[in-house]
Amino acid sequence: MKNIYISMFVLSGLLFAGCADDFLDVNPTESIPVDPALVNSDEGATGFVTAIYNQFLGWEMSSFGWNAVSSIITDDADKGSDPGDAGGDKDIIDALTYNASTPSFESTWNANYAGINRCNQALEMFPKLDKVTPALKTRLVGEAKFMRAFMYFTLVKGYGGVPIVDHLSGVPISEADKQMQLTRKSAAEVYAFIEKDLTDAIENLPVKSAYVGNDKKRVSKGSAYALLAKVNLYQKNWQKVIDNCDKVTGYALVADYADQYKKEGEFGDESIFEIDGIGGTSTPGFGIGNYTVSQAPRGAGGWGWGFNTPTQGLADAYEAGDVRRDATIIFRGSVLYDGTPVPSTVANAMYNYKAYSSKFYNQEFTDTNLRYLRYAEVILMKAEALNELGQTSEAIPLVNLIRSRAKIGNTPFTSQDDIRKAIYKERRLEFAFEHDRWFDLVRTGQAQAAMAADGKTFIVGKHELWPIPTSFLREANGLSQQNPGGY
Repeated sequence: MKNIYISMFVLSGLLFAGCADDFLDVNPTESIPVDPALVNSDEGATGFVTAIYNQFLGWEMSSFGWNAVSSIITDDADKGSDPGDAGGDKDIIDALTYNASTPSFESTWNANYAGINRCNQALEMFPKLDKVTPALKTRLVGEAKFMRAFMYFTLVKGYGGVPIVDHLSGVPISEADKQMQLTRKSAAEVYAFIEKDLTDAIENLPVKSAYVGNDKKRVSKGSAYALLAKVNLYQKNWQKVIDNCDKVTGYALVADYADQYKKEGEFGDESIFEIDGIGGTSTPGFGIGNYTVSQAPRGAGGWGWGFNTPTQGLADAYEAGDVRRDATIIFRGSVLYDGTPVPSTVANAMYNYKAYSSKFYNQEFTDTNLRYLRYAEVILMKAEALNELGQTSEAIPLVNLIRSRAKIGNTPFTSQDDIRKAIYKERRLEFAFEHDRWFDLVRTGQAQAAMAADGKTFIVGKHELWPIPTSFLREANGLSQQNPGGY
């Protein structure tokens, strides 16, 4: 029997669901016994990993705060809602006037570390389970390591170097484990840790076609190669981007861009990593908490809170005839694909269509899925890497694949710099409201100009990284320091 201790900053604000939750849902400083015999079965082992997937259904992981720090903060979205409703901190995030005590940055930090804790619990437990089918156990280790890598990738993109918590601490907590939990590592060290987890995941995971039934919703070898390519992209390891993109096989662009955001388009040929929302009227754990309703039309005739609204700049960025515009933006006075009218009396001119649920449009728990990795991104990552290596003529056909699906003509550009700009624009329009825009602006050096065009002041040397939460620094007590820029 093993006592598991989880530090306060790791566990703050958890929302647990899944069949392993009895062993995971504890108070921040509670020490709990876990008997491997209670979960020593295929079902028990799978439950630990299901609990990791379910972390993405949490309000703090994927909903209000996450929309703020990854979307409202950008030139693609405004706070929305009514002028007098700040949404807690959405107004100051929209204006880039946030600080280290802004709640959405703390909730994002805590939620990802809570998910990492779930991964570590699973990885700690699996070697003790001798009645689990060996091939299943191998796969589950791969899934846990993929998702731990994904969460660390979110953290390092947002905050820079962070603590690498790679195992559970004992009771009482040792000085070494305290240092582990409270000392920031460099961004390079975090990236190396992510790459190691993904390399392990690639070895352990099956290809997508090997999954049957409900398991098709789980991550595969292709998921790990795609995420590794994206990690390479952020480090400008261009040849590695190409090599890993080429290993993402068994996927294809779907014919209709809009269909993949509807219920019938879930987990289609383009889906590489997608979180499943089942939906419900009152039961947590079956959908992303308030994800749909918080972004739905507000005001007279509306049914939601109205936050995270598309900007006019985003709407104007689409070329004439680009089908992605009407699949991304709900316009006031329009009729939705299922016949639902959006009255001309709602508060905001535009809303996020990708968050819409036909069945649970005004319910707390939505059946809307989060699409975190799609094959379209593999195509554009490879195009970007080829272009950066001077192989522009090979990049252009890949850009045109994306444009063709969008029902617009081939790119007219041929020079390396023009194709670079074209790729950046295609990324913006292809993945709008899929939580990549802020990180793309920062990594490509576009942030200052893009924010200025949207009426915001991006301070170079400060806003590239989010503030480290004050609550963590207080607990670290000198072991970690704040990011630069006067937070």
